[in-house]
Amino acid sequence: MRDQRSECPIAYGLDFFGDKWSLLIVRDIAIYGRRRYGQFEAAGEGIATNILASRLKQLVEDGIIEKLRDPEHGSKRIYRLTPKGIDLLPIVVEIIIWSAKHDPDSPVTRGYLHRARRDRDGLLEEMRRNATA
Repeated sequence: MRDQRSECPIAYGLDFFGDKWSLLIVRDIAIYGRRRYGQFEAAGEGIATNILASRLKQLVEDGIIEKLRDPEHGSKRIYRLTPKGIDLLPIVVEIIIWSAKHDPDSPVTRGYLHRARRDRDGLLEEMRRNATA
């Protein structure tokens, strides 16, 4: 477990998911169903391989994701969200809503915004299912 830099709950959260990449990895698992290292690398965000490896390792150490043996390819590994990681999904939805408000021209954002407003609970449930598949 990481040392806390302060007793502030915002600082505590940012210590776990406040970097540039961690929530994108959570998003990739929950929204896009990505599970393998190569899928994260090919996601189009431009993350360097050393940073990706470091973030995956840190997210595992922090208990946000878990690393499991791939049932299809026993020598490979897959990642999925833990209950602690699943608890981040409402934050991801709120970021979608905030981003849509401030970046209204993004077609991807508009689609998720409509879904988040129309059926937030359904969207969260779908994300939870993807995250643990």
